[in-house]
Amino acid sequence: MKALIETIVRPLVDYPDEVVVNEQEEERKITYHLSVHKDDVGKVIGKHGRIAKAIRTVVYAAGSNSKKRIYLDIM
Repeated sequence: MKALIETIVRPLVDYPDEVVVNEQEEERKITYHLSVHKDDVGKVIGKHGRIAKAIRTVVYAAGSNSKKRIYLDIM
């Protein structure tokens, strides 16, 4: 899942080397924390959050086979 998130986000940003995805696993959920360079935050979120929503939709669909709930936080 981390590789999927990085594959989606890296082409969107100006500083692809600063894309970091951390995974935090709990009993019933897995949370992925995405952090990018401060100048790229707007590009990842998009106008009215459209790009962020699209990324989340793809990640949630890819993780639908998992028994744990998946969340994506953009920092």
